Amino acid sequence: QVSLVESGGGLVQAGASLRLSCTLSGRPISNTAMGWFRQPPGEDRKFVGGMSRSATYSLVKEPLRGRFTISRDEDKNTVYLQMVNLKPEDTAIYYCAGDPDGEGYKYWGQGTQVTVSS
Repeated sequence: QVSLVESGGGLVQAGASLRLSCTLSGRPISNTAMGWFRQPPGEDRKFVGGMSRSATYSLVKEPLRGRFTISRDEDKNTVYLQMVNLKPEDTAIYYCAGDPDGEGYKYWGQGTQVTVSS
């Protein structure tokens, strides 16, 4: 059974940094494309960025690029979302997702709350 567990969220002040972790169980992350999404209060869930199976391709959507970075540790079967210079508008529930076959994200974590105070 495949599962994803996020961690690392919390309440921080504007300008702080956080690193979210997402650990995949049940299949190797080296064979799974991974994505990060976020859902601000009262809004739909939106794509933040993703990493290809081979990790040779990583994308963070504008205007987050430059503040957010995606990386992974294959030994830990974990993908990370590093966030710096956080802003109140980054407040959201952050989710990671896994795409096992190039046909869409089939696996989802439970989400981790990030709250940025001004």
